[in-house]
Parts: sequence; C-alpha cells; structure tokens
Amino acid sequence: MILVPQGAEYRAVCRGARQLDKPPQVVAIPVGVASVTRFLQDFQESDLGENILVMGLCGSLIGELQAGDAVLYRDCVDVESIWQCATQRFQGQLVRGLTSDRILTAVAEKLTLGKLHQAQVVDMEGSAILKILAPSGVSISMLRVVSDDVRHDLPDLTGTIDSEGRLRSFPLALSLLRQPIAGTRLIRGSLKALRVLENLTATLPRF
Repeated sequence: MILVPQGAEYRAVCRGARQLDKPPQVVAIPVGVASVTRFLQDFQESDLGENILVMGLCGSLIGELQAGDAVLYRDCVDVESIWQCATQRFQGQLVRGLTSDRILTAVAEKLTLGKLHQAQVVDMEGSAILKILAPSGVSISMLRVVSDDVRHDLPDLTGTIDSEGRLRSFPLALSLLRQPIAGTRLIRGSLKALRVLENLTATLPRF
C-alpha cells in the first residue's frame, strides 16, 4: 500500500503506479499532522497489509539537497519523538525527516530547525503516520522528492490548507500572486519534483 498526500502528489503517484505490472493500492491522505492523524485512526489494522510506503514531496533543510532529489527516510522526528523507518526495499539518499505542523517558509527557520533536529528534509505527515501505524507492526518506508531548497524563502502560505487537510486553491493562488518571484520558483520546483515522483513510482520494486 502507498500512502500519499491528496491532490497533485496523489495524481503523480497514480500515474506512475499505472505503469507497473501489478500496481499497488494507492491511498490519498490529508495534508498535515492533525488531519492525517484523524484519517488514519479510522483505518483497520487488517486493511494495512504488511508493508506501507509513504510517498510525496518534502522541503530541504540543507544546502546539498535541491528540487527533484529523491530521499529515503532513515528515521523521522518531531518535537517529541523519533521513529525508525524501513530502508531495505527502496533506493534514495538516506535522510532524517522532520515533521512540522505547519508549512515552513523562511530559509532561516528551516536551517535552524534542520540543525536542531539533525534533519535534512521536512514534511507535514511523517511522524503522525508512524505514531499511528507503527505500533501495529507493519513495515513503513518513506520515499519522498524534494520540491524546494533552502536558498530562497517560500511565499507566505498561511491559510492555504483547510481543516480537512486539503489545499485551498484560491488562497494559494493569491499567495503566489502576491509574491510572484517566490511563487514562480515554488511552482517550478514542485512541477519538477512531481515529475520525479511519477517516474520514481513507475520504477518501484514489488513490495
């Protein structure tokens, strides 16, 4: 089973999965810690299978990672805990992922949090997924693609995700228009990362 944030990331993974001889089940999950926690609490252990792969995009917290780089989580942290991830089935640069409850937009904050937690990338779902599903004994791997680096600030994306973990198209468009240079940079990085995500899915081994 593949878990991937709903929207463009989900569509990219589905396109890639359709190219596999035996496509795995792909499940769209909400964006954000609170939303994905509520979503996964309704999952039955019998529905999970033995192996789960979490896919999607992430942000870089170090200068060495650029948009389009594929990363495989060695472990994942938040402000409270650290969880180990399975790494034996997939390929990618091994990293520690940091899960944030909000979108990090400022380079200075990204660099600070990266150093504080010794993490190389940031997402908004990883630790919540591990906290809910790891106790059931399933093997959980996390394979993501970097969509933004730490050379430039992102646009202010406050209010672009609703309480159900969905992107709000109109507020997002306004945010990008208010900061067109940063917005264009984010769009380009995201499109590049989505292409890599699709291709990565299309070459997955059976699991």
